Amino acid sequence: MRRLLGESSLTPRAAALVAAGGALLVDQLTKWWASTVLPGDPIVLIDGFLQLRYVTNPGAAFSLLQGSGSIIALLAIAIVVFILIVVRKVPHRPEAAALGLILGGALGNFADRMFRGDGLLDGEVIDFIDFSFFPSFNVADSAITIGALLALILAFTRE
Repeated sequence: MRRLLGESSLTPRAAALVAAGGALLVDQLTKWWASTVLPGDPIVLIDGFLQLRYVTNPGAAFSLLQGSGSIIALLAIAIVVFILIVVRKVPHRPEAAALGLILGGALGNFADRMFRGDGLLDGEVIDFIDFSFFPSFNVADSAITIGALLALILAFTRE
């Protein structure tokens, strides 16, 4: 009956895990697609505004901290552990889902650092969404950004 009324049986923790798993899956599938289809010529979606172009990023967001992949990966591990601890205490699904998006994004970029390099944690993150006026990014970056914005909005609007 609860499902007929629109209520979900997902606990907040389950909502976080579903959001994290979905973000991680979509991120890794799109990076696989980008690495097989996009090297070479980009796909122009809106001329002079948006294209899909394969690039790798050894640094942090917006190509900051170039060559610091191991440090960034260790920071990602700390964020993942922190979110896993915090999400156990979150009482509401929307907040948990926001944390799950951040978790899934962090895991997606961490996976690149772990598996797309010659040594441990020195891999480069695949970026492929390229607006002409903004640094290239990927689905993991989007999940982190959307999750953080959602968490902020909920923090200021929840009674």
